[in-house]
Amino acid sequence: MKLNELNNRIFNISSDIEFNDIALEIFQYQYIHNPIYKKFVDFQQRDISKIDNYEKIPFLPIEFFKTHRVLCESQNTEKVFLSSGTTGSVSSRHYISNLSLYDKSFVKCFELFYGKPNQYCILALLPSYLERESSSLVYMADKLIRLSNHKNSGFYKDNYDDLVKRLIEFKNQKIILLGVSFALLDLAENYELEIPNVIVMETGGMKGRKKEMVREELHGFLCKKFHVKKIHSEYGMTELLSQAYSKGNCIFRTPPWMKVLIRDTNDPKTILTENKTGGLNIIDFANIYSCSFIATQDLGRTFDNGSFEVLGRFDYSDIRGCNLMY
Repeated sequence: MKLNELNNRIFNISSDIEFNDIALEIFQYQYIHNPIYKKFVDFQQRDISKIDNYEKIPFLPIEFFKTHRVLCESQNTEKVFLSSGTTGSVSSRHYISNLSLYDKSFVKCFELFYGKPNQYCILALLPSYLERESSSLVYMADKLIRLSNHKNSGFYKDNYDDLVKRLIEFKNQKIILLGVSFALLDLAENYELEIPNVIVMETGGMKGRKKEMVREELHGFLCKKFHVKKIHSEYGMTELLSQAYSKGNCIFRTPPWMKVLIRDTNDPKTILTENKTGGLNIIDFANIYSCSFIATQDLGRTFDNGSFEVLGRFDYSDIRGCNLMY
């Protein structure tokens, strides 16, 4: 299998048959070349010759990123992304061997849902994340800010007065306000803004800074204080190199090279049909050099059009920064 050729194919998927073919190719590659994933699959005593559909592929529990170097052999490490977390918790580590592949994934994904970044002024409200050079979210936001090529695009830590000035001054332009939940909540508690044309996008993350809120409650409060009709959301994590987006109502959609499946909480090998609640399994082809088949600790359900909803987290799972709101 030629990896360079596959790197291009994963971003040009046009059918479920093609998705399945690529999934099986990547599975075979990672089973052979990723020692941690191979051990996990072998431990399950699976007959890999009978795996002919992506739903049958074993999904690696996301906790392995905390305890092991999940990376295919013969791959150099260009960067290591670390997950956010509370004090004392163990961070996940995602060893990245090809940063340009991550760039291609999140830029193409953004363009798929929102168009070219240079159409927007992008304002990023990501305090605490900015303090960590190893944040994949900050890396993504920085790239999108630079691609926006707008003189007022940039990061805002706690300088809310400057941020509000920008929001009001350029409210007739296309603006995306991208922020972690606790920071957007801080802003809303201190300012009531008339910014109906601004795309307000939350990325999760209370980090113990605020009283826990369900997503619907948070969105309702932000809509009221910012005078917008809906709140957008970005669903991503350190262990993935692709994102899903919601343009309102907390329903997420994925790019063609990413897919969400729901596993039975009592029998993880069983994939559930639409509208049934279970654990989120995520296929992300951009993870070709690490592991593309991840069993997360998020709970949710899928719908017949391929969209999904995040409903919570397993009680026994670690609480991480991007998921404290659930």
